[in-house]
Amino acid sequence: MTTTALEGAVHFTNTSEAVRAWVHGWALSRGAVEPAALPWGFTVSLGLPGHVMSHVLPTADEATVRELTGGATGPGVWLKAFVPAESLASWIAPGWSLSGAPGFLMSIALDTNSARTPAPPPCLPRGYRLRTWTDSGVVHARVHAPDGTVAARGQTSVDGTTAVVDKIETHSAHRRRGLGRVIMHTLVDAAAERGATVGLLASTAEGRFLYEATGWHVVAPLANALRVPDPVG
Repeated sequence: MTTTALEGAVHFTNTSEAVRAWVHGWALSRGAVEPAALPWGFTVSLGLPGHVMSHVLPTADEATVRELTGGATGPGVWLKAFVPAESLASWIAPGWSLSGAPGFLMSIALDTNSARTPAPPPCLPRGYRLRTWTDSGVVHARVHAPDGTVAARGQTSVDGTTAVVDKIETHSAHRRRGLGRVIMHTLVDAAAERGATVGLLASTAEGRFLYEATGWHVVAPLANALRVPDPVG
C-alpha cells in the first residue's frame, strides 16, 4: 500500500491520516458502533438492508482489494477506497460493481475563535425555514419549504477535534436557491462551537463545486464498490 502526501488539505499530512479521522465521525453520524480496526483499515457494521457493513481502506492496492472482495460472499457489503474509480473497478473481484459516481474526500479548517464576529449566515428564500436539533451527539439541520416538506438537509458529528459533515442533500425542486449553503454554514458553525478544528466530508463530483466555493479542499478521490446479490437460478 502507498500513502499519498496531501496538497491543499488541512491538519493532515497524508490520505491515511485523514481517512482514519473521517471513518470514526462517519460511523458516529450513521449511528454505527465504533469502527473495527484491522491491518488494512476498518470495518463499520451498519446492519441495514443493502448496507450490512462497509470496509474502509485508508490506503488501497490491488492485492488487498482482491483479497477483501474475493472473501465477501453475501450482498450488502460495501468497500470504500480512496483511489480513482477506474483503479478500483479493475481490482474488485467478480460479484462486485462500482456504486454511484466517483466522489472525493474533502477537508476544511474551522474557525474556533470565540472572539470573532461570526459571518452572517446565508439568507433563506421567503417562506423557507431552518430547523436544527441534536440527537445522540449528531447535529441535524433541515430547511423546510413553504408547504412544510423538507427541501434540504444535512448532519454533522464531532469526534475529538474532527467534525464529519454527512448526508447533505437538496431536493431537486429546490436547488439553486442557496439552501445547501445555509445547511453547510449551520453545520460548520455548530461543529466549531463544539470544539472541532477541522471538518471532513465525502462529496459527490457535483457537490464538490459547492464545497470548494465555501473553502473546502479535496483530500483524495473516493470510489465505492458493492457486493451484489448472486444471480438467481
